[in-house]
Amino acid sequence: MTQPMFYVSPEQQVKDRADFARAGIARGRSALVARYAGGILFAAENRSQSLHKVAELYDRIGFAAVGRYNEFDNLRIAGIRYADVRGYSYDRRDVTGRMLANAYAQVLGTIFSAVTEKPYEVELCVAEVGETPDKDQIFHLTFDGSVADEAGFCVMGGSAESVAAALGEDFAPDLPLHQALGRAIAALSADNGGEDLGTDALEVAVLERDRPRARKFRRLTAADIAAALTPPAAPARRRPRAKQ
Repeated sequence: MTQPMFYVSPEQQVKDRADFARAGIARGRSALVARYAGGILFAAENRSQSLHKVAELYDRIGFAAVGRYNEFDNLRIAGIRYADVRGYSYDRRDVTGRMLANAYAQVLGTIFSAVTEKPYEVELCVAEVGETPDKDQIFHLTFDGSVADEAGFCVMGGSAESVAAALGEDFAPDLPLHQALGRAIAALSADNGGEDLGTDALEVAVLERDRPRARKFRRLTAADIAAALTPPAAPARRRPRAKQ
């Protein structure tokens, strides 16, 4: 006896796969990437000490992701290998954030279009710090391979809309690190019922433009986060000398 055949229109297939991927991403906590005066800031709510949402891809390029961990970690590893081979075969300057974002877009788009494969439940951000602020780049990639070039900041996963609204109220790309980090944490707290997130619940890293080495990525510990939130001390004012 032959099995009955059911027809599903391509439009319905795409919609069902997109709804499936969005539902998986929405179950995770938010992460954000934003420009600040000294480079690019990565911040995410992450209570795990071993599973990272934020990572380094190459010298001046960072990576952030939300969704299913095993899927975006495989993408992270593949991106590192691709960048290393490209930099070794040609020149380290040939490895760019745009190149990696395009590579990720092709992979995600191919997987999403393959009816026999489950779509990836991931959302990615690839950011590159430039030599000057106007050359900073932030690329936002979704589960279907779509790429958006973000001007100032990118928010992914969880309650992305509420976090983006909270961050956008007083965001500026030229804020010092302590102000940018403070506003990023306040925005992420909107995804936590308004309760302030402690340093043990955060994963934070930066791409520092003026770091005196080729690799600009630096991960912040809980102590580093607490120190970064402290405004720099104002220089002491010198008293004028008394006239003799």
